[in-house]
Amino acid sequence: MAHITFSEASGLQDSVFGKSQAPIRRFLEKRAEAFEQTAVYKALFDINPSSSYAEKLTGLTAMGDFQAVGENGAYPVSGMQEGYSKTLEHVTWKNSFSISREIMDDSKLLDLRKRPEAFIAGYHRTRELYGAALLGGALLASSDTIAFGGAKHSLLGADGKRLFATNHPMKVKGANGVNAFSDALSETALVKMEAKMQNTVDDSGNLLNLTPDTIVIPNDYAVKKLLFSILGADKDPSSGSNAFNYLFGRWNVIVWPYLNQFVSGLETVPWMMFDSAYNKQVGTLVWFDRVPLEVRSQIDPNTDANVWRGYARFVAGFNDWRGAYAGGITGGASL
Repeated sequence: MAHITFSEASGLQDSVFGKSQAPIRRFLEKRAEAFEQTAVYKALFDINPSSSYAEKLTGLTAMGDFQAVGENGAYPVSGMQEGYSKTLEHVTWKNSFSISREIMDDSKLLDLRKRPEAFIAGYHRTRELYGAALLGGALLASSDTIAFGGAKHSLLGADGKRLFATNHPMKVKGANGVNAFSDALSETALVKMEAKMQNTVDDSGNLLNLTPDTIVIPNDYAVKKLLFSILGADKDPSSGSNAFNYLFGRWNVIVWPYLNQFVSGLETVPWMMFDSAYNKQVGTLVWFDRVPLEVRSQIDPNTDANVWRGYARFVAGFNDWRGAYAGGITGGASL
């Protein structure tokens, strides 16, 4: 739990306390931050309410196909079983700050009983960063967990493998699944990855109806320029006959600056292909909200400080890997 104290001695609010006589006109003006414009985690994670201390994610494998049995033939017996499962236990998130009685007495500007925007903005920023940390950690190949907010969070899916891996086991039959590739973003890599994703099968070897529709990249100028040059024209500029560019107009592109800090320093910039419909139906990137943000304010009877406390419970993680593929992964397969 983080805690911040604003007081005369701390020096954090000298101007507010009165050491600066110049008028402070915009101290409490709300400053829009990146996460406030578009909460990207809401576009990527399947967000659900929760009423339990934890949520179990699982499903059933497919039944067998119908068989030709001939005249008066017996009915074949087909079955199904529970697929891989994962349990996400809710994480408790807290923050607080206090304002000394002296500041409350002497300052008319710092009326946080009416305008605790910065405190609440910190909560929403934490959610955005949490989602970026999970996805950014999954794009690396160094660990099965990532440290964020004072705790470690799992990067494994229901099958016990990292979200992006080359050895996803099939529950019933078939070769290991692969959704981690080393290829840097290019037009060839993009069309190859789309085809591989469309050819993905379930745990019983049945072809799924995957329709990738979203591409996610960090805010890297070179990758961004390249991606929009690939997708941004209805004709293929590299073709002498100006052939039709079938990639044009079919993708939702998400440039997520919050990813940058979690994937910086890599030789190849990672990128991700995503099926938003499959994520909603089955769950690849999942998020559960147990307790929405609760904020309460009280006067400390010992110090007379105005104390603000925020409390929430939520958790996010990964389930079925099939809804997301990634390129630029160290140690990934080749497209």
